[in-house]
Order: sequence, then C-alpha cells, then structure tokens
Amino acid sequence: MDTTVLPPGLNGSLKVFVEGGCDTEWQPYTQTRFYTNAFVISDDKLLLGFKKRGFGANLYNGFGGKVDPGETSIEAARRELQEEAGIDAPLEHAGTLIFLTEGTEWAFHIDVFSARSYTGVPTETDEMRPQWFSLTENSVNGNDDRLGLGSPETTTGSLPSIPYSRMWADDIYWLRHLIEGNKFAGRADFAQDGDTYIMKRFWFGTVC
Repeated sequence: MDTTVLPPGLNGSLKVFVEGGCDTEWQPYTQTRFYTNAFVISDDKLLLGFKKRGFGANLYNGFGGKVDPGETSIEAARRELQEEAGIDAPLEHAGTLIFLTEGTEWAFHIDVFSARSYTGVPTETDEMRPQWFSLTENSVNGNDDRLGLGSPETTTGSLPSIPYSRMWADDIYWLRHLIEGNKFAGRADFAQDGDTYIMKRFWFGTVC
C-alpha cells in the first residue's frame, strides 16, 4: 500500500520523483492566490520568456500571471500568453504547483499549462522577452547549463540551452516531465536572501 504523505496543499494520487531540502515543517498558510504559467513546445524547441520587471524579474519562465475574478485558470492562461508573448495556443493542463515564500500567510497555487503548437509571432512586450531554447537531452537535463554551455548570450548559429541557473530553482525538477507530457504536482517553500529565493523544502511527484 502506498503510504506517501503529501505536502499540505496537494491531493490526489501522486508518486514522488524528488524531494529534499531542510528537515523542517511545511510553512503554514491561511489563504491561496491563483496563478497560471504556460509553456509552448514546437518541434525540438521550448519557448520561455525573460521577465523584465516585477516579481521574478531577470529570470526566465513560462508566460502567466494572476487569475482575475470571474476567470477560469485556462482563460487566464490564454489571456496572459497573448498579453505577454503575442501568441495563442491550444493549452492543456500539465501540472499544479504550490509555492510559499517566507513571511507570507498565503500560497501561490499555480496551474501549469503546455501546448505543442501556436499561432502568431512571439513578440517582446513590456513585461516579457520571448526566446526559443533547445530541447536536446543535455539541454533538458541541465548538463549544458551546469557546464556553462549554450547560454542565451553566447550561443550563435543554434538555439541556446535551457538556462536553469537563471530560472526558479524548482524548474529543473519538473520541467522535464512537462516536456515529456507527464502530468505532475509539487510544492516548494522558499526563503528570501536579498533578491534571491532559495528553496527550503520541496516535493514533486507525477500523477498516477
């Protein structure tokens, strides 16, 4: 019998694929705020956006934001993708993430979406700068990034590798599952060190 104990905020039938961090209690929370994050895959490349301002500035991420009153998550995801990247895509739900930051009493509930096609031309906006990244094995598993290869600034003539060192610290654990089409869920509790957010405790699993 599966005796997996899920972190608070997660539910359903999940099989852990990675967990770690400090041996501390999960941070309690009393409120939940709903957000979206969308990723577009086209053939052998992944579209990410460089966040130019606001929360998460100077990091690469998918495209998303807060779910407005009266919106569903999928409606918000489609709107944010159009507003931030200028494209439309047949988004499908790929996973659920719960994030908490130290000193807050509310949690980010993030519905993650993906699409394998899109219409329009990815276009830089005031908030995000879209860029395509390679989906080679060494790019997806982070080997290129760990070795300092294929960075967005130095790559010429080919697509850069996924820049995990310039993304949220949890992305390297679950992004492969999104790319491979495996549904997932997870939670990460973060502590803030200056402008940097460090994972104190994390848990990620696939949907059984």
